[in-house]
Amino acid sequence: MRAIIVDDEPKAIELLKDYLEHFGTIELVATFRNGLKAFEYISKEPVDIIFLDINMPHISGISLSKMIPKNMKIIFTTAYSEYAVESYEVEAVDYLLKPISLDRFTQAISKVLPKKVQKKDTHISWISVKSGFETFRITTDKIMYLEKDGNYMTYYCENEKVIGRETIQQAIEKLPETFIQTHKSFIVNLDKVKRYDRNMIFIDEHEIPISDSFSQIVFKQLEK
Repeated sequence: MRAIIVDDEPKAIELLKDYLEHFGTIELVATFRNGLKAFEYISKEPVDIIFLDINMPHISGISLSKMIPKNMKIIFTTAYSEYAVESYEVEAVDYLLKPISLDRFTQAISKVLPKKVQKKDTHISWISVKSGFETFRITTDKIMYLEKDGNYMTYYCENEKVIGRETIQQAIEKLPETFIQTHKSFIVNLDKVKRYDRNMIFIDEHEIPISDSFSQIVFKQLEK
């Protein structure tokens, strides 16, 4: 999903950029300190989510929200609680009051992420991974974990390592339910987990981090 941030405060933009780093399924494509510049961009480029400050010069966030496509998800971010009622009149997904915590931000993000329509097949025996001019067939029960680095995904298997060009979301969609994201850059095969603590999962000599934004769902799955 493609997202933009519109806020006249540089520190507010940096905070949201940092929070979005925790979500591999959302791509931050642009930031703006001017609502009119943001509208110009939206008119030309596809955007799924807009994080929108309300009290800005030139044009307010409320006014801008009434000008953008109806299918765009709006999450308001503001220091002023009195705008809440008006924000819901334009069907905003959520209203985040500054200062915004990571937990509260995660709650808002959960409202815009696509819901799974059907249960994934837990018996997927193999997947294909394109690497350069070759395509590898990988047996899923041999995969220990995946790590994303830039535009590339590395599949760490029991006896090999395969590198392909794909996103976190693309990998998650083709893997069975035994695989879970633990961090913005890591996916783990729960069947391979030997031990774990509050910050890390251990698979043989490998250490895979657990970030705060994924910890609740990770521990819930590990303790089943």
